[in-house]
Amino acid sequence: MDPDTGPMVRLWDTLADSYDQVGVDFFAPIAAGLVDALDPQPGERAVDLGCGRGAALLEIARRIGPSGAALGGDLSPRMVQACGALARDQGLAQVTTRVVDAQTPDVAGVVAALGGPADLLASSLVVFFLPDPRAALACWVDLLRPGGRVGLSTFGDRDPVWAEVDAIFDPYLPPHLLDARTSGARGSFASDAGVEALLLDAGFDGATTSRRRVAVRFDDAEHWYRFTMSVGQRAFWGFVPEDRRPAVKAEAFARLAEATAPDGSVSLWQDARYTVARRA
Repeated sequence: MDPDTGPMVRLWDTLADSYDQVGVDFFAPIAAGLVDALDPQPGERAVDLGCGRGAALLEIARRIGPSGAALGGDLSPRMVQACGALARDQGLAQVTTRVVDAQTPDVAGVVAALGGPADLLASSLVVFFLPDPRAALACWVDLLRPGGRVGLSTFGDRDPVWAEVDAIFDPYLPPHLLDARTSGARGSFASDAGVEALLLDAGFDGATTSRRRVAVRFDDAEHWYRFTMSVGQRAFWGFVPEDRRPAVKAEAFARLAEATAPDGSVSLWQDARYTVARRA
């Protein structure tokens, strides 16, 4: 294991059982928008990099049908295992899963497993986690046939309350987590043009962007907390000193009050950005 990726592997392995399993509609609707943007067709070959538990991959597999082939790759062996099990449970024999580092994928191995270059490549809420997104995208070009399409989902605007809550963690985070790539506050992921430029610079053509607003509901503030512990934000809690965590949690709950209904439920929103391009 590359020592630089070890912490990420351990994080996602830890999350594999709870990821997207706490009753919050977040990853599925965002992934559905990406699948719609890529418009998979029967018989196509598809790759999903950073497949997680299969939010995008399994829907792609249903659309390409049994005559197609879909490969899901993830850095986490336990995510790969969980995704493969879900595909088998759903009778999606066209799906294979394997451990793949999206930063430096084994292009020859992935293409061979698919039976040829892919017609489409999906990556949902992944590219901003990579150490060098542009370099990774340049590698992805060779996974596609000429004219094949790539689709990324990234974060656009979000509920101001959500931003206020996440800002509580800023004093505790190391510099590499303050570059705002995941929040889209600045840099390449701050605008449609910025993400499109990443793809164009990596060697893709005709990048275009669409957006979809996703409503996110939590039963109550504790449900929000359970969600944060089931996703990548769990790492943020790990940077908060143990004796400070109760105060941070209380402050988060206080800020969530602005988005809390009389029944205790918390309603927030997140814009998803979908950027699609083609291999020349």
